[in-house]
Amino acid sequence: MARVVNRRRLLLAGAGAVGVAAVAGLTARKLSRPRSGPAPVVPDAPAGDERLVPVASSARSREVDFWTAVPDGYGDGRGLPVCLVLHGASATPRDYGRFGLARFLTDAVRHGTPPFVLAGATGGRLAWRRSGDDDPQRMVREEVPDWCARRGFDTSRLAVWGWSMGGFGALLLAEAYPGWLRAVAAFSPAVRPGDAVFADVGRLRGTPVGLWCGRQDDFLKDVRALAQALPEPPVRAEWTDGRHNFAYWGTVIPDAFALLGTALTPPRTA
Repeated sequence: MARVVNRRRLLLAGAGAVGVAAVAGLTARKLSRPRSGPAPVVPDAPAGDERLVPVASSARSREVDFWTAVPDGYGDGRGLPVCLVLHGASATPRDYGRFGLARFLTDAVRHGTPPFVLAGATGGRLAWRRSGDDDPQRMVREEVPDWCARRGFDTSRLAVWGWSMGGFGALLLAEAYPGWLRAVAAFSPAVRPGDAVFADVGRLRGTPVGLWCGRQDDFLKDVRALAQALPEPPVRAEWTDGRHNFAYWGTVIPDAFALLGTALTPPRTA
């Protein structure tokens, strides 16, 4: 039996709350750590169906945490499209509760964003690239969609969102599988000219890309260079005040979720 960390524990992670409910479950460069700073200002909205379960990943040759969040009011999320979540170097899915990601999702939907599910698993600190028998990118490409499909989510409609190291990984994933994802949202991606993302940037043609980075972030110059290097202009490129932490990223989550929700919505037919 897999363990599901209940909503209260997720929201109070780090404070010692321990409520657990049992359910049948699913079986180069120096990485930048977010700098210390205030926590994000989380919206006054409830989390919906939010789960954290251990799952065996053959791609990573280990057990990983698999986290999902459905906006409040949409039950278990059956039939909703999915945004894959790629964490940064100093976070894991166990941190998503204290970041308030599920509550940001509900708030976005209540303000008009088409509903979707967030889903992510532990990728380690490999910049979402293969190292020997450990392949977090393959986990995201092959296993996470399968785990989502078992929950009834619509995995024919996928997007990806990541921050810092996860932003790098999100862009790399879209380049590795052109046309697979409906959109990419990257917060302060840990990129630099000459790296793997820049080398294959042409493979992003046809994939909507949104980029956000704080003006006080050391990656700003390189992220702006990436925006210029894209084969098509980014659908969003925002450089507002902020540093490399969730205090800043929390301010741009609503914009990113609006972009992702729209991209994941099927076009209307006449």
